[in-house]
Amino acid sequence: MDGDLKPMDAEQFREHAHKMVDFIADYYKTIENFPVLSQVQPGYLHNMLPDSAPNHPESLDDIFNDVQAKILPGVTHWQSPNYFAYYPSNSSIAGFLGEMLSAGLNIVGFSWITSPAATELEMIVLDWLAKLLKLPDEFLSAAPPLAAIGGFGLWRLVGLDWWRLVGFWVWISVMCGASSVALMVVILADLG
Repeated sequence: MDGDLKPMDAEQFREHAHKMVDFIADYYKTIENFPVLSQVQPGYLHNMLPDSAPNHPESLDDIFNDVQAKILPGVTHWQSPNYFAYYPSNSSIAGFLGEMLSAGLNIVGFSWITSPAATELEMIVLDWLAKLLKLPDEFLSAAPPLAAIGGFGLWRLVGLDWWRLVGFWVWISVMCGASSVALMVVILADLG
């Protein structure tokens, strides 16, 4: 392996992360200046990038310049205040901080065993949401923890119509981004 390729240490990460946050904050300060819908043609990026990967890492400043000049023109700016189709403003700037924390801790929350805290926190927050929406109690998780009695098999034990459960999770996934496709697969697999 090339001697120039070394993993990023904690101080480099700190420096680069500050620059990344500044880049994203600047993007959001000017997001309304971008056309909401990309104005590029199919294949535009292929003509702007080299045929093979670089032999050496590029500086973060060069990467930011590439993102600004090559990537942003090909992005649909969903968070733009001028975007009025599909699901405008489908995430929040504050939510990015949670994404950063989740990525930094490498949270893989597709089942209880892979991350008990993530699974249980998701259940608690979804209970809060269900209560906020005044949904029937059947939409609430139940004690003991689901993992103790076979995951989402509990939903069958309490007599919840599983299509209502699946519909609720799909709604949460689309509207809030709270559940993952992996969780949906687990629910559907458990119903089989």
